[in-house]
Amino acid sequence: MNVSVVLFTSDLRLHDHPPLRAALDGSRQVVPLFVRDRAVAAAGFAVPNRLAFLADCLRDLDAGLRARGGRLVVRSGDVVDEVCRVAAETDADEVHMAADVSAYAHRREARLRRALEAQGCRLHVHDAVTTAVPPGAVTPASSDHFAVFTPYFRQWSRQWLRDALGAPRTVRVPDAARSGELPVRAEISEVSPGLASGGESEGRKRLAAWLRGGITAYQDRHDDLAADATSRLSPHLHFGTLSPVELVHRARGAGGPGADAFVRQLAWRDFHRQVLAARPDAATADYRTRHDRWRSERAARADVEAWREGRTGYPVVDAAMRQLRHEGWMHNRARLLTASFLAKTLYVDWRVGARHFLALLVDGDLASNQMNWQWVAGTGTDTRPGRVLNPVGQAKRHDPDGAYVRRWVPELAGLDAPVVHEPWKLRGPERAAYDAYPDPIVDLSEGLARFKRARGYG
Repeated sequence: MNVSVVLFTSDLRLHDHPPLRAALDGSRQVVPLFVRDRAVAAAGFAVPNRLAFLADCLRDLDAGLRARGGRLVVRSGDVVDEVCRVAAETDADEVHMAADVSAYAHRREARLRRALEAQGCRLHVHDAVTTAVPPGAVTPASSDHFAVFTPYFRQWSRQWLRDALGAPRTVRVPDAARSGELPVRAEISEVSPGLASGGESEGRKRLAAWLRGGITAYQDRHDDLAADATSRLSPHLHFGTLSPVELVHRARGAGGPGADAFVRQLAWRDFHRQVLAARPDAATADYRTRHDRWRSERAARADVEAWREGRTGYPVVDAAMRQLRHEGWMHNRARLLTASFLAKTLYVDWRVGARHFLALLVDGDLASNQMNWQWVAGTGTDTRPGRVLNPVGQAKRHDPDGAYVRRWVPELAGLDAPVVHEPWKLRGPERAAYDAYPDPIVDLSEGLARFKRARGYG
């Protein structure tokens, strides 16, 4: 009997899955395996929103496999121990998995390779599964990675992409492959009430709708907060229910400025992953230090709590933070302006904000989250580290009618733009009518001056 194990990690799909297709080569039996990794929970990454979305993904993956004659095998514990145990139980002689970029993923791969070799089993790691272009595939002449996006994007755009693979028709799983119970979304507590559904089936429906309608206007509307005109595919990319290779191909096939802008965002995702792959300590340490003397979470406790709760007195910031809590997701423009407000206007350590985002975001990807926070904080790859996003200016530009603010800050629902973005300017009885909403916790000019002093900008 020829048996292969496919270890699913952040690639929970059947379409365009190179490890699965390679494992099935030669009509082999396959064990589709997912390990509920106790190390993820120990590190604090097993948060309710992602656990709920993961439960959807695993149940959908199992259903897709059963429709093809197979099933998903779920185990819990140490990944290396469980993979080796499954391989021994089923007499598997090879294991296939997707490459990943974090320091933990590198350690996991090294441990797994050693352990499998000790029991006579080969490990095959596949690139271009969770990225379109693998980290390290394009590099500048003087470094092991690109530190600036624009030259990276030029080379990324010229790279050959493999063809997207169809889903297999048949998957045969050996009887000896024992499985634990699949997780159930309804049994997970503290999930955001507006959290989207997960799974490859849902992801492919969203993709089809996006290509059919939204992508054409993406270039013009992707920063429009109220329009909600982004793809919302980021959770599916994070869990791998959609393939970045397939998304690039299909967007390019659609063509036009909107598709080009969308492909650029997929390249940004690969860019951050190649940075983290080369500099794994950037997950917690400044990529480029500015010698900041950040306010700590303890020193800025009241300001941090107001930011988390959406009670800063700046309506667009508060709307975004409330959207995050309700949906486990936030518009990309809103992520930028809320991060700038915390890191630069309040001058709080970017890691405080990054942790909060990871605690709630269903698409809480380590590379994109940490590197975007560093970009905004001016410690990452931004070529203008001193830029500060003014929340009032951002609101008037990207929510000109105030619809986004009124959607998420009902205390201000009776106000029209532009005053809905600056309710503190109301006087007397008019302000009293909206006194349920707080005054700003910081004056923007004072926050800007503090940041400039701290950075030595004069």
